[in-house]
Amino acid sequence: MPLLALCAVLIGTGILAFFLTGLVRRYALSRLVDIPNLRSSHCEPTPRGGGLALVTAFFAGCLVTIAQGWVPANLSVPLLSGLLIAAVGFWDDHGHVPAHFRMAAHIAAASWALLALGGFSELPLGPTSLPLGWVGAAFALLWLVWLLNLFNFMDGIDAIAGSEVIFVAVAAAILMFWNAGSLAGVGVCSVLLAAATLGFLIWNWPPAKIFMGDVGSGFVGYSLGLLALVDMKTNGGGLGLPVWLILNGVFLVDATYTLLWRMVTGQKWYEAHRSHAYQKAAVILGGHGVVVKYVIVINLLWLFPLAVAAKIWPSFALAATLIALAPPLALAIGLKAGQR
Repeated sequence: MPLLALCAVLIGTGILAFFLTGLVRRYALSRLVDIPNLRSSHCEPTPRGGGLALVTAFFAGCLVTIAQGWVPANLSVPLLSGLLIAAVGFWDDHGHVPAHFRMAAHIAAASWALLALGGFSELPLGPTSLPLGWVGAAFALLWLVWLLNLFNFMDGIDAIAGSEVIFVAVAAAILMFWNAGSLAGVGVCSVLLAAATLGFLIWNWPPAKIFMGDVGSGFVGYSLGLLALVDMKTNGGGLGLPVWLILNGVFLVDATYTLLWRMVTGQKWYEAHRSHAYQKAAVILGGHGVVVKYVIVINLLWLFPLAVAAKIWPSFALAATLIALAPPLALAIGLKAGQR
């Protein structure tokens, strides 16, 4: 694969996402304005739905790379399931879509992807793989639906979701290149997702001129989850589950801990709220940008080195995962995530 040609496609994908976001913003200013309320972490009315540009640019880049033979054509089948996620999200951005309908669509998209992948029956855990049999399909389904909703939950302040996508996608691609000596299908799709997200992120950086919306947040979470499954299934175990858990550590811990706390304490966990650790941190630190910068530092200086260690020393992978996730969990507990 010519490196310069791939760089040209990535730059083109980012530029396309940038200009498309501007066009979507014009549309959203009259139809999709997010009005602040008691559960919001922003103060000014801001258009949402900018993730539509990201989705469009990503698939445009995928078409080019598939045509060039850099991405296997059969990978497009599971990837296309993400369009259902994006479509339902864009609908939800225009008006409330019943929760049971959204969940049905999420399960349908995940099932479509798993059928295209031929199932998921073995879980790479570093030094070994755990045979799951039919339980593997249930795990993969839960993984996709949770990553999807997790990014939706965490997309509550400017730039946090976009910067997280770029970190996870680029970090994973670097480790894939390091592992295989080249960047194959999943790695190419990862950097394409990062490039498309970067083009959008320019508009979303604090103070945001447009929000990602459900069309984008659900799609990027689902896509990262799907790329992880494809990597683990088709690349001889790929990076392995511990590495993917570590790279997603900040979002996984905050969203999971907050949800569980709200469920255990009898709160209406399915309703919108402002009790995530990152939202509380934004109040304490007095802004969105400073929280995003702290998250970037945690990702680069803590989680990425431990992900590298988990890949280099597979026998250390599970311990590295626990070590990696402990500080984000301590922060969530210290910030009283999930509490009213």
